[in-house]
Amino acid sequence: MAAVESQHILKNPHLIIDKSAIKAIVTTPQATSIQGSEEVVTSHKLLRVRETEPQALENYIKLLMSFANERKYPKIRSSLHRFVKHGGKPIAVSSFCNALITFSSNFCAVRVVFDILMVTYVNNGKLDLALEAFKRAGDYGFKLSARSCNSMLQMFVKEGKIGIVEFVYKEMVRRRIMVNMITYNTVINGLCKAGKLNKAGDIVEDMKVCGLVPSVITFNTMIDGYCKKGGSGKMYRADALLKEMVEKRIHPNEITYNILIDGFCKDCNVAAGIKIFKEMKEQGLRPSVITYNSLINGLCNDGKIDEAMRLRDDMVESGLEPNIVTYNAIMHGLSKNKMLKETQELFDDIVKKGVVVNVLTFNILIDAYCKAGSMDEAVSAYNLMLERMVLPNASTYNSLIGGYFREGNTKAAHELLDEMKEKGPRADVVTYNIRIDAMCKRGETRKAVKLLDEMSQNGLNPSHLTYNVLVAGYCHQGIPSAALTVKRRMEREGKRPNVVTYNVLIKGFCENGKLEDANRFLNEMLEKGLVPNRTTYDIIKEEMMEKGFVPDIDGHLYNASF
Repeated sequence: MAAVESQHILKNPHLIIDKSAIKAIVTTPQATSIQGSEEVVTSHKLLRVRETEPQALENYIKLLMSFANERKYPKIRSSLHRFVKHGGKPIAVSSFCNALITFSSNFCAVRVVFDILMVTYVNNGKLDLALEAFKRAGDYGFKLSARSCNSMLQMFVKEGKIGIVEFVYKEMVRRRIMVNMITYNTVINGLCKAGKLNKAGDIVEDMKVCGLVPSVITFNTMIDGYCKKGGSGKMYRADALLKEMVEKRIHPNEITYNILIDGFCKDCNVAAGIKIFKEMKEQGLRPSVITYNSLINGLCNDGKIDEAMRLRDDMVESGLEPNIVTYNAIMHGLSKNKMLKETQELFDDIVKKGVVVNVLTFNILIDAYCKAGSMDEAVSAYNLMLERMVLPNASTYNSLIGGYFREGNTKAAHELLDEMKEKGPRADVVTYNIRIDAMCKRGETRKAVKLLDEMSQNGLNPSHLTYNVLVAGYCHQGIPSAALTVKRRMEREGKRPNVVTYNVLIKGFCENGKLEDANRFLNEMLEKGLVPNRTTYDIIKEEMMEKGFVPDIDGHLYNASF
């Protein structure tokens, strides 16, 4: 009867073992005994895929059960690892479940084996089978451990499959699988990475209900989620979480402060970042190179180069050595402030100190030369880059191409574009934007529009800048109707016109004497909830009101101070 049942169970894909291996295992008296487990393991190494052998799965399950009864869990792990990795065509999880129940009466041992099987699937990257095993465990009543579920959750978070993470977590709660701190932190991390901060907050509340106190890892994860989301509201919430930590006597660590400092600096609020920096030192925590780099980068982006340099000196005095990230941030700040000489001097200083420069270092220097119109120096820097075996990327080429177009050397620009096609790197959206901008400035907007199709063929999605440049190009050429066609195409392809788009349209139509149409675009912008900026007000003042045209917009802009 048992043989008939095993035949029925194994109608699905199943384990296939080389006949010589079966003989070595099955004919050995110790094969199904507890005492002979050691010898069976050696024989089991002979497992190979070849043909259907229904008896093989029964003997293999008995082997695993003997290990489980002896509590030889490492042997179960190594055996299942070979089974999953080298066993050929994967056995259906349902068949394995059926076989476990059919060929063993020890339900505790069955649960142990199945739990280890799920971890083995995860460790071997077979996440689809791990998920199937998780589902089958619920069907068969196998209560899995938090360890096996956590390992699967962590991998799905890493893969960005947050929907599955949410499903597994809910199932764990429903099946009353012991959910621990690692489970909660893993799920919270996944939800934060996906930007689902409200749901992450709900999991924190679940944790509290279960009597667990959120750890510093929990808070760091939530703070990081809010910081990455950005915006004043999110950063306020991140700062509030820091205060909550202190109130609950959960000590913020260096990571906590680094996350917040970086978040504030990237949110263009360096003052708040410096405040957190001071608080960090007051708490007796030593800032790291990462801490200083965040602040230096923030100050440089804010144009506060002198403060950034002072902070760099403070960093050195505290015993920390600036790295290439530090220098790149300062070089970028100098370049943004059009301090070409200082940018070059800092580059030379970095090289003299023996700091290994990278592609970003060269790109900053090359871009600075190109924007200053010093193309010979830019090419020299590019050649030095090649000499030092630093591989140029799309940004390197984009700077050089843009520089050549700006000085009117279209031949040199096109030679570099050809070089990109032949040798790589692949042209990106910025490359196309530079080409489109150059063509529009030469009055070749109709030709430039054709590049939109080329971008699509190369798998690139035009950016807002791409469309805005084309709209401006047609307006400058005195073809506002064509500019409107580009706007419609933009909307058709899923890009909502932004404030810059409307500013370009309003100004373009005003310059072409179509003030009523310009007024219509102004109203359309407001209806869509877009907030006019200083440029919008300047256009209305200079292109409308100073020419005697009063925009009809229900008083929205009349209170503006011109």
